[in-house]
Amino acid sequence: MELRILRYFLAVAREENFTKAAMSLNVSQPALSRQIAQLEDDLGKPLFVRSSHCIVLTDAGLLLKRRAEEILSLEDKIRREFSEGGNEISGELAFGCGENMGMRELAEKLAEFKRLNPKITYRIYSAIADDIKFRLDQGILDFGLMSEPVEILHYDFVRIKTVEHWGILVRSDNPLAAKSSVMPQDLTTIPLYIPWRTTMRSEVSAWLSDCAEKITVAGTYNLPGNITHLVKLENAAAITVEKLYNYDGLTFVPFEKANPMTSVLAWKKSANLSPSAKAFVEFFKG
Repeated sequence: MELRILRYFLAVAREENFTKAAMSLNVSQPALSRQIAQLEDDLGKPLFVRSSHCIVLTDAGLLLKRRAEEILSLEDKIRREFSEGGNEISGELAFGCGENMGMRELAEKLAEFKRLNPKITYRIYSAIADDIKFRLDQGILDFGLMSEPVEILHYDFVRIKTVEHWGILVRSDNPLAAKSSVMPQDLTTIPLYIPWRTTMRSEVSAWLSDCAEKITVAGTYNLPGNITHLVKLENAAAITVEKLYNYDGLTFVPFEKANPMTSVLAWKKSANLSPSAKAFVEFFKG
């Protein structure tokens, strides 16, 4: 399977129209249609549902779209790494980052490293730890900033100094917002949105103790930004760590006597780091 064909496929998926995709690729529409038909024959499954108005991806097409994006992203990364020349530190570093307070500490390091090496660029990908580790293993990311607890046996890492605290995010007019901290029993009276990651839920359940069976779970989430809208509309609460941002009309209330949480900046042990990635590790550790 050629990379060129994957680019053709992604163009069709993006435009949802063969004619528009052909124009963006500067190829003829019949030639593009033949290439996509051949790709479908090679894979043994239809990739698009075609109609007179538009085309949409099938389940197989959605899977191929994800894999094609990963493959082309990795190809682009390889080209950038091989373009780094001389003793000057340059190129792109790719970071997968969870939404946590450790990002502030990392951002300070990134800004200082870029000041010292102005030809460095960054690509920041926001995700939860499971997704970040997958992309680290695939070589798509150079580094991952992940909240603990997280399995890092196969990674080298540096622990972030910033300490974070568990709590709830509630509407500022909710009675819980007036408290200096909340106890497990306080959360049995309000619908809760909880973290999607299993390890995070285990941490929360341990703190809730006997009250874990008494809470009402309204849903789960991976990154906290979007869940704030439901917290406001439903007068619910989201179990999260200290606020990264100022959400209008919402208040963060910490857990009483909960274990603090830390983050790690990790990279794959077996990875042959690029010169710029090696330089960043040395800078960060120093």
